[in-house]
Amino acid sequence: MGSKTATPCAKFFAATLLGCTMLAGLPSVALAQDPEAESAPEETTPGQPQGDVIRSIAVAGAQRLEPATIVSYVKLRVGEVYTAAAADQALLDLAATELFSDYQIANNNGNVVITVQENPVINRIVLEGNKRLKNDKIYPEINLAPRQIFTRSKVRADVARIIELYKRQGRFAASVEPQMVMLDQNRVDVIFEITEGPKSKVRQINIIGNEVFSDSKLRGEMVTKQSGFLKIFSSNTSYDPDRLAFDQQKLRQFYLTEGYPDFRVVSAVAELTPDKRDFIITYVVEEGERYKFGDVNVVSQLRDFSSEALTSSLTMKSGDWYNAELVDNTVEGLTETAGAFGYAFANVRPDIRLNRETRTMDVTFTVADSDRTYIEAVEINGNTLTQDKVIRREFRIAEGDAFSSLQVNRSNARIKSLGYFQENFEIDQVEGATADRIRLVANVQEKPTGELSLSAGFSSLESFIFSGSIRQNNFRGRGQSIGLGVNYSRYQKSGNISFTEPHLFDRDIAAGFEIYRQEVNNRYYSSQTATYEQSTTGVRTRVGIPLSEYLSALASYTLNFQDITVDPTRYFADFDGDGVSTCEPVLSGRYLCEALGTRTQSILGLSLSYNSLDSRLRPTRGRSATVGLDLAGLGGSTRYLRARADAAQFVPLGSGFIGSLRVEGGYIMGWGSREPGQSDVLLTDRFFLGESQIRGFDIRGVGPRVVRRFYTQDTEGNYVLNDLYNDRNQDDALGGRAYYLARAEIEIPLGSGARELGLRPSIFVDIGSVFGVDTPVLNQNTPEDPILIAQRNNAGDLLYTQLVVDGSGAPVLDDQGNQKVELVTSPTSPTGATNPQAFTTLGRFFTEEFVGNTWKPRITAGIGVNWNSPFGPFRIDLAYALSKERGDQTKTLSFNVGTRF
Repeated sequence: MGSKTATPCAKFFAATLLGCTMLAGLPSVALAQDPEAESAPEETTPGQPQGDVIRSIAVAGAQRLEPATIVSYVKLRVGEVYTAAAADQALLDLAATELFSDYQIANNNGNVVITVQENPVINRIVLEGNKRLKNDKIYPEINLAPRQIFTRSKVRADVARIIELYKRQGRFAASVEPQMVMLDQNRVDVIFEITEGPKSKVRQINIIGNEVFSDSKLRGEMVTKQSGFLKIFSSNTSYDPDRLAFDQQKLRQFYLTEGYPDFRVVSAVAELTPDKRDFIITYVVEEGERYKFGDVNVVSQLRDFSSEALTSSLTMKSGDWYNAELVDNTVEGLTETAGAFGYAFANVRPDIRLNRETRTMDVTFTVADSDRTYIEAVEINGNTLTQDKVIRREFRIAEGDAFSSLQVNRSNARIKSLGYFQENFEIDQVEGATADRIRLVANVQEKPTGELSLSAGFSSLESFIFSGSIRQNNFRGRGQSIGLGVNYSRYQKSGNISFTEPHLFDRDIAAGFEIYRQEVNNRYYSSQTATYEQSTTGVRTRVGIPLSEYLSALASYTLNFQDITVDPTRYFADFDGDGVSTCEPVLSGRYLCEALGTRTQSILGLSLSYNSLDSRLRPTRGRSATVGLDLAGLGGSTRYLRARADAAQFVPLGSGFIGSLRVEGGYIMGWGSREPGQSDVLLTDRFFLGESQIRGFDIRGVGPRVVRRFYTQDTEGNYVLNDLYNDRNQDDALGGRAYYLARAEIEIPLGSGARELGLRPSIFVDIGSVFGVDTPVLNQNTPEDPILIAQRNNAGDLLYTQLVVDGSGAPVLDDQGNQKVELVTSPTSPTGATNPQAFTTLGRFFTEEFVGNTWKPRITAGIGVNWNSPFGPFRIDLAYALSKERGDQTKTLSFNVGTRF
């Protein structure tokens, strides 16, 4: 194709067009042109690009980057023709590096100068305004970091990431405003100013298309809940897209359980309110028709199982409403049944055929043929402290045994119950060398088993409480338990040392001992002034032997040294005039005088225990039962035979409700010789009942008691007997030789927010009684009582007790080493008497009444809440006595709180 010479008009048009293009597209490019060139355009060869030949390329403004590096980013090269298109591309190349905040290209007769202003270096990243999300949650999500080159695109990306984090927390109104603070040496601080905004709640859930089930019923099946006052502690009221998808599955699962296989969610839309504070969720559903079970049968290809027998054992029957959950449970049950008989890889396939004409669902469960499986090896990995034998002895199945899923599950539960390993421990089942072999692998992850705890708190029973203990539950990695503990409260102090070997001489025999000391002030049991103190020092040894997987026997021997005392200055007197001060029943009560003294208790105990609970700490299913017998008198000074039994049953009631029933009872009888008129069972050995065994009653508030009712004078000087429940009376519980107690309780589930706070409310009913004590000899000190008259002198004055001292004021002792007490007279007051308590007792007229000795049940009902509070476990019970007997002491509110640090 031949070349043509351009006309002057064409040249002028081309130059004008090129100039306009450069001015419009490259405003930052400065073109250096010869003034003469504008009046005399340079002639160019047709087909050649118009422009200067690049003679040199220089870089201006670079600080950190080398000029050669900057030149390498563009495609301009020395010797090439400089054109507008090349300059445009060069500017685009510089922008793509994101290294510069400003950049220009100038051409001066082929001398090209690239002028740049480098982006600053980030000095630090600062977050402001974030309270709900801490820095350690945001910084890992940010790409910008100190000592990196600042770019606006990265800032925009990090703003989007932070906002996304807040959206995941349900805060869709969150906003982030980036700020830059320029520093010297071309550095910059990047500040993200965060406005978190309120948490976006689900204001309303609308359901369209449901006719069989109400909106409230379907909302109850969803995890997401509508916000409201009753859901203030729930975390499920916030909007979560993942939870929205899960709720659709929950709805379908619910309808399948109710027999609607055609149910589907047509649409689920979440709309953000204009203020960006809440969401409104709308579901459009189609329920479809309800179906029943048609033909239901089992086809077994295993030689050990009969298809007919398995079919007859199915819980669903033809004509029942279809239930997809029941189908899944049947598959699981058949798989476990096959596994229990050695078929580890049994495959159960449900074949479901839908008949739309009859609206029935035919279900055939096929138990596929497989080989019986045997245990090839039992492997234990991950234990560094715990010895292999400690774990291996908990396995209920050994190498070479036929596989049994029941035994594997039981082994898994026993290893978990040790408490030495992580909570999510599971025994892995791995295929063996052949198809009929399987390996059981226990990959354990040990956790600390030593416990050092200090706790303090306040109890409605004992006021201030302090306890401390140190315990090692896996001593030397052998599964042994050793501990030391102390407890202190206003009314009792105790300390103990214990040791347990769960497998003595590597045999399935548990043995242990405990040494203890306990001091009790009986003000713990009475609002009145303390009457006696009991101190017990003892040692207990025990041996346990398992009789079966769930049944065990325990034998124990206890040796106690017991001392019960009272203040002799208050309760001792010499009313016989023989010069010997003894416990005076008129002052303290005959039942207490019988209990005084030092004695030795030698007690042999035997018990049988059954336990199939799924957890010892917080059971949800299973049962436990214990029957025990204690014989005291094979040595020592106390003789009795005591029998006790208790049982508990836990049942999941569905929807998170857990029901429990506990029953217990006991009987004690004395044996051997006793003094005339003395009870065969001493006060301190009897059964007592009250808070906290039966809620709604005070401490030892149920059962036999002696109430000393005092007389008061009215305005006319007449003596009037106080009411039975007058606070000025004295009230002493006597306990009983027999008791029974039953407690029924239902734990109520709450939302996930309440569960996260550790709240577990329950409703309960308690029934019980303690009775069977001998009627005590009662004291009467009425205004007309002959005893009182005999204690008056000729002037009619009352006699009072005082301590005897010699001429120097030193106490005079009797034959037992106690200070003597003598009678003194005083017409109106105990002036000169050193025993004002005795004056208070003898100087007031009273009568004693024996009440509460009946088997009739006391019944209470109420509500309680367990709370794992930030300051420790808290339990509060509000109970009302529906049935009580004369003399019983009720108490509506009780609580217990403590902490651990």
